[in-house]
Amino acid sequence: MLIFEKKEITEHLTYPVCIELMKKAFSDMEKGLTRQIVRTGMSLPLGAIAFMPCYLDDSKSFGAKILSVYPGNSKNGHPSHQGYVMLFEAEHGAPVAMADASTITEIRTGAASAAATDLLARKDSTKLAILGSGAQAKSHLAAMTCVRPITEVFVWSYHIENARKFITEMAPEYPCTFILCESVKEAVQNADIVCSVCRTRDPIIEADFIRPGTHINAVGTCSPISREVDSLLVSRARLYVDQREACKAESGEYLIPLSEGLITEDHIAGSIGEVQNGTAPARENDEQITIFDSLGIAAEDIICADYLYRKLK
Repeated sequence: MLIFEKKEITEHLTYPVCIELMKKAFSDMEKGLTRQIVRTGMSLPLGAIAFMPCYLDDSKSFGAKILSVYPGNSKNGHPSHQGYVMLFEAEHGAPVAMADASTITEIRTGAASAAATDLLARKDSTKLAILGSGAQAKSHLAAMTCVRPITEVFVWSYHIENARKFITEMAPEYPCTFILCESVKEAVQNADIVCSVCRTRDPIIEADFIRPGTHINAVGTCSPISREVDSLLVSRARLYVDQREACKAESGEYLIPLSEGLITEDHIAGSIGEVQNGTAPARENDEQITIFDSLGIAAEDIICADYLYRKLK
């Protein structure tokens, strides 16, 4: 059995490669070429453990991501998500590979948002807002620059010193102007694309902050009782998801405004796979606000592990 750690994964699972893998994963899911169940988990004293299985019909392989989620780890230098993606071959059911889940999750989450952004954001989008300063902030910056010609990056974080450190580290790597912001409103009010990668319970992006034509990737939460975008903004926007079933089970972005009567059950404009396949509409004009509610699904992880195994075996 092969074991892929961070070095092998980052070398071979590049963002351009992973963005195309995410598009395929979303598309195949809507074509019925993958089988998966909504993430299952169990609470622990300091965090949680999650289990995400999936079968890929196209490559005749299957697997699962098993990982711990410890939000408090950001304070002690450890990753918040730790575990492995296990891959099996379907003929005999034998395990063939394991891949570090933290690294795959980091890359594929940014790549999934980039796949959505490529389909939904205005083609002339150049101004990016990043809300957060951790691993996913770095991932989303790298991924967004693959799909749009980003020239300005507005950065906000709960702790301004973390945002400042992020800019110091990232500025030499990208030909962009970085702007340190003291509030969420300052960061997003002039942005074409917003990537919210903060772990928060209450919404930080309000309807009045966002100008027409903006695309938002809401990434930081995956709980029915937490969200990053307020109800009014969701009601005004076109809402897209990675999987409808997962959204209706886990998404506070959807479930809370639904419970408030601000949206109806058919408010979901489509999944990214449906947009990719042409069975759901994308953005229809430059004034619409679009939101991609990214929860993370097993197909994203397993297709990455399958790619690494087939390339490196």
